[in-house]
Amino acid sequence: MFDRIRADIQAAIERDPAAKSRLEVFLLYPGLHAVLMHRVAHWLWGHRLRLMARFGSEVNRLITGIEIHPAARIGRGLLIDHGMGMVIGETSEIGDNCTLYQGVTLGGTGKESGKRHPTLGNNVVVGVGASILGSITVGDNALVGAGSVVLKDVPPGSTVVGVPARVVREHGARVAAASISGATQDDPCEQCQELFGKEIARLERRLAGLEERLGARTGAGNPE
Repeated sequence: MFDRIRADIQAAIERDPAAKSRLEVFLLYPGLHAVLMHRVAHWLWGHRLRLMARFGSEVNRLITGIEIHPAARIGRGLLIDHGMGMVIGETSEIGDNCTLYQGVTLGGTGKESGKRHPTLGNNVVVGVGASILGSITVGDNALVGAGSVVLKDVPPGSTVVGVPARVVREHGARVAAASISGATQDDPCEQCQELFGKEIARLERRLAGLEERLGARTGAGNPE
């Protein structure tokens, strides 16, 4: 337990430029407090003290603004930076040395039973307001951009952005229009742009036809 606490404190020291000392992190970082309280609640949950565990998680949410189900599994060195509004669901699993920012949701889709929340690998960074939904896996060293909605597995070492999220980088190299699954994925924004383009082209053809007919009538009505 104490080794995990030291790792959680060290994570803030290494990854948060605002952290000035270990004492400051221990006393004043709500993200650390949320993780520590969760570890206690998770221990209670594992020993079948479910009501006490849920009560502890509710106290955690009231104090820190971070909601973590006591059954969620969290590895070493988790940094929750400005975590207000964060939700981590019951069957979520978070690997070692991950970083989660404000408003992140590790949630379900409402259509599944059993394992219905995400699994994050090691060294994953999830940006502000991102939502990762369903029983999917985010691979090691992946980066999820702020505001993204991730609905499919993310390959290791990838950067994903957008709604729905898709891969834009793999191991530092830019990817041209690839989806998370590696196959074509429907993007609502691209679909709208395509529809607008087709409608504009259709209207231009109709306008050109009207101009031709109007020109022909004008020419027929004014013989030389």
